[in-house]
Amino acid sequence: MPSRIKILFLFVLLPLLSFAQRVVIKGTVTDSDGLPVELVNVGIHGASGGGFTDEKGRYSLTANKSDSLTLVFTCLGYGKTQRIIPKVEGDMIVNVTLRPVTYDIGEITVTARRSDPAMMQIETGRNRLAVDATGGSVESFVVTAGAGVSSTNELSTQYSVRGGNYNENIVYVNGIEIYRPILIRSGQQEGLSFINPDMVENVSFSSGGFEARYGDRMSSVLDVTYKKPEAFEGGFSASMLGGSVYVGYSSGRFSQISGLRYKRGTTLLKTLDTKGDYEPSALDFQTSVTYAVKPNLNLSFMGNLSFNDYDFYPGWRKTVWGTLDVQESFEVFYGGAERDRFRTLFGSAAMEYNISDNANVTFLLSTFRNTEQENYDIEGEYWISNILGDSEKDITGTGKFIEHARNYLLTRVANATLKGDVGLNHNTVRWSFSCQTENIHDRIHEWQLQDSMGYSLPYNDNMLQMKNSLSSRHDISSVRLSGYIQDSYSLRSSCGLWTFTAGLRSSWWNFNRENIISPRASVRFIPSADRRFTTRFSTGLYYQSPFYKEFRRITGDGSGNSTITLNRDIRSQRSLHFVLGGDFTFRVESRPFKFTAELYHKKMDDLVPYYVNNVRIQYYGENTSSGSASGIDFKLFGQFVPGTDSWVGFSLMQASRTTFSGDKIPMPTDQRYNFTLFFNDNMPGYPRLELNLRAIWAGGLPFSVPDYEYAKYIRTPSYRRVDIGATYRLTDFGSSGSLRFLKNSWIGVDVFNMLDIKNLSSYSWFPDVEGFRHAVPDRLTGRQINFKLIAEF
Repeated sequence: MPSRIKILFLFVLLPLLSFAQRVVIKGTVTDSDGLPVELVNVGIHGASGGGFTDEKGRYSLTANKSDSLTLVFTCLGYGKTQRIIPKVEGDMIVNVTLRPVTYDIGEITVTARRSDPAMMQIETGRNRLAVDATGGSVESFVVTAGAGVSSTNELSTQYSVRGGNYNENIVYVNGIEIYRPILIRSGQQEGLSFINPDMVENVSFSSGGFEARYGDRMSSVLDVTYKKPEAFEGGFSASMLGGSVYVGYSSGRFSQISGLRYKRGTTLLKTLDTKGDYEPSALDFQTSVTYAVKPNLNLSFMGNLSFNDYDFYPGWRKTVWGTLDVQESFEVFYGGAERDRFRTLFGSAAMEYNISDNANVTFLLSTFRNTEQENYDIEGEYWISNILGDSEKDITGTGKFIEHARNYLLTRVANATLKGDVGLNHNTVRWSFSCQTENIHDRIHEWQLQDSMGYSLPYNDNMLQMKNSLSSRHDISSVRLSGYIQDSYSLRSSCGLWTFTAGLRSSWWNFNRENIISPRASVRFIPSADRRFTTRFSTGLYYQSPFYKEFRRITGDGSGNSTITLNRDIRSQRSLHFVLGGDFTFRVESRPFKFTAELYHKKMDDLVPYYVNNVRIQYYGENTSSGSASGIDFKLFGQFVPGTDSWVGFSLMQASRTTFSGDKIPMPTDQRYNFTLFFNDNMPGYPRLELNLRAIWAGGLPFSVPDYEYAKYIRTPSYRRVDIGATYRLTDFGSSGSLRFLKNSWIGVDVFNMLDIKNLSSYSWFPDVEGFRHAVPDRLTGRQINFKLIAEF
């Protein structure tokens, strides 16, 4: 059966399983004076659906009959309120009273924050149950739920947003910017993402037009907050990909949550075209601690220790590609090994002081140290053939190669930040000042020797030349200063609720003596005539401040030998954003839905051209280009099946840039269309059995021969992938028996890449003696089954 028919059959079949038992939870939300509060966002923790209260403060939700759940109530100007329902056995009424902006509960101070109109809240409470080849990462939820987000490599947690590359996304955890390893060149090497999904409380994401309080990146911001447990909680999970365990508790003034994760992923890597002994191993420990010294003074600490090893002993590879009429074959036998080591040490401390009910100040200290070692000596002998029949081949090229690397990179970043906010009537003013030191120590030495048909390439009668040789020896120390100020203003008029935000961000870097100023503004409107509609507009200047990769220039001597020099005249890349969007919330048969659409345009200049190979981005080190990206994103969230949350998205985009000669070419991330689906379902008559499906269908990316910017671009085949999983709840809250100490427990099975479509990550280029380069596709993983066990206690 053709793949397209399989996908269509799957999408039609699953919604038919939509008759799980459900109950209705409804109630009224009032303020401290007993008056109804409208426009309160009411949702279920860990679910993406929800709705708003009406003008009389009334709401209504649906949920599975057997679920224990937590209701979450949030509204502009009020504190976040939660109600835990241990057992949902029938329809019920839950009334809630919201408190003013700031209030005290014992020794804990809770302050409501005004939300950024450009930020989307992503619920990841049930991500441990979802099917995911990366092991349940937060980033996998961002890929399907975020607007304009694309990922075409299931081995990587990196993603592209609206034509930007992986480096153009900024990530915060508890207000601290997170840095990724730099030398990683393939998804196999990545290991674990920094974000521990077991410890996550809130996830906010913006695809563009975000506030001035977020740093200097051109594409997106992911803002994650870890939990502060109010009671003892914990859980563990185990699967064929690895496992995790976490524990959190609170005792008076003190609370902490800690998590340990391990990832191996050997079974998944064995489905790659290149066969051999894969020995990846990633271990990560994190902790987040909070201590209330006084009712208005809190101390907190967050720490991370990560070990990521990647050992690979390649054996052989056979790749066949082409059309039905013309097919080519690439076969290679390997020798040697690759041994990579990545070590991360991170720590942060914060002191938060509440000056008054409407003002607080926070002092943050953080340090990040990342050590990367990449060592490999791999040799291979290959044959390129035209396939003439079932067993007949016409060999068009043979050759050998040797690849060698001894790369070492040490990155140290230390940051001190003083920030605060003040509430003044309908205004909230935020400000911050940061000083950051950056130290980079690199020792890069890699080379490649290649021959074809017995001749060394590039061929020279007088000497043996390397295909390429790259070396770098630099010690870089720099200081970066940055700060911002912004004001958010809320106005409730007869026509509706307005929220205005405007801010100014500035930074200075002593490496290139550059000072950048970034104004940003946004407005959101909810009309009184129909509160189901929300309209928003954002604009601003967004800079991509250089950090190591962008200012490295490769200078060659014409004989295959290259060195890396530093461009101290590098400038920050710049992007001017225009984002117009809207939301529409509605109900179908009492089930909540939300439709979101965003239209955007980004005008970019001072760009540093680059090319992408797998997940490695190689910049040219000069501000020589300009470009633009335009598109539209659609998302539909809701309970497609009663009591479960699903979403579907579709995006259209075009991203291009200019060459040195002024010609316009597509960016390496120019993905013209992208379809994503995350679907949940319950089996009829079996409420404990839950199915979930994750699907991506994305347009092919442009590529060309490496190092040839003017070459004509062609596109890879589209990325198509469907993962499906099933979980069965063994126990739930209040169960009796030998497992009564567990709040919830599940067993599950996943089928990764159900259609067994091996997508492309990149191309390897192998020349013949005449200099013609053959583009050999590097394919990703095939179908794989994964068993898992999850529990909460």
